[in-house]
Amino acid sequence: MRLVLDTDVLVAAIRSNTGASHQLLRAGLEHRYLPLVSVPLMIEYQAVLTRDEHLTASHLSVDDVTTLLDAVAMVAEPVWLAFLWRPLLKDPDDDMVLEAAVNGEADALVTFNRRDFAGAARFGIAVMTPREALAELEKQS
Repeated sequence: MRLVLDTDVLVAAIRSNTGASHQLLRAGLEHRYLPLVSVPLMIEYQAVLTRDEHLTASHLSVDDVTTLLDAVAMVAEPVWLAFLWRPLLKDPDDDMVLEAAVNGEADALVTFNRRDFAGAARFGIAVMTPREALAELEKQS
């Protein structure tokens, strides 16, 4: 399964090690699905995950986040952005996530903000919550 994780999923994953987001991130690191990332998306992950409020809540350091993102980059398939569809969604940061999903031929885009990605349907990309994506992974294994 080819998945793009919205930044909010990674934030939830580092802030709680008991939730579906953390389990989904771990599943990707264990090669149970193929994470897809673009350069702009990795930059976004780094910028958001290293905000003081997320570091404090997660009890992680900037170095810890960098190590985690290095691990993500090692297992992920890099997506070359051949086409940009902007503006398509209300939030330009969401366009960046959708572009990674479309260009990477993702099966699904995983987010807590399903409404924000209503435009994904026109590209045949499912939009799932972390819990739904985990359930899909379980069906496939």
